[in-house]
Amino acid sequence: MYSDDATRLRHMLDTTREALGFASGRSRGDLDNDRMLALALARDIEIVGEAASHVSSAFRSAHPEMAWSDIIGMRNWLVHAYFSINLDLVWSTIVNDLPPLLSALEKIVRD
Repeated sequence: MYSDDATRLRHMLDTTREALGFASGRSRGDLDNDRMLALALARDIEIVGEAASHVSSAFRSAHPEMAWSDIIGMRNWLVHAYFSINLDLVWSTIVNDLPPLLSALEKIVRD
């Protein structure tokens, strides 16, 4: 693993934990009523995707269990469609995608 890969994976792990912490005890409706929460969660998802895009292609190929293109694609969507962010999709990502991503990242970083 390139040293940059380790750094980027750590960024992904830390930011995933942060997003899940921000969302803890919250509901989808909170995104409609708390703009700061919505922006923080969207930004954390962006950071995870940006860090993933800087992980080497060799490392990504060695870890096909990770949905690299989906992670990076979500970042691209959030950045380029900033004017029409779908909060249902943001919440779905937080609730459905980040917990298994966290587990996968913890395993990769630990190994």
